[in-house]
Amino acid sequence: VQLQASGGGLVQPGGSLRLSCAASGSIFSINTMGWYCQAPGKQRELVATITSGGSISYADSVKGRFTISRDNAKNTAYLQMNSLKPEDTAVYYCNALLNPYGQRWGQGTQVTVSS
Repeated sequence: VQLQASGGGLVQPGGSLRLSCAASGSIFSINTMGWYCQAPGKQRELVATITSGGSISYADSVKGRFTISRDNAKNTAYLQMNSLKPEDTAVYYCNALLNPYGQRWGQGTQVTVSS
């Protein structure tokens, strides 16, 4: 499985961005897809996940602002980010948990929230 992330960029506070994560390869093995972020000097942390059955979870810091979704026909997961704050600035990584075990990471995409 390979993951290709896109959609990062520079946005002003209060703005929006939509990240995409396209999966290829043995996509039938993908269970959960998710997004993580890593700010400078900090550990990578969970942002949101969505299972193959559609169950969703969010970090408390993004609830009500970010929405994760998944288009199984396109083998793509999305992260709609609204009401962005400067503290959302980070490199965002997509992740896939595989059946029966293992995981894959996409390359990071930079999100910068600044005026």
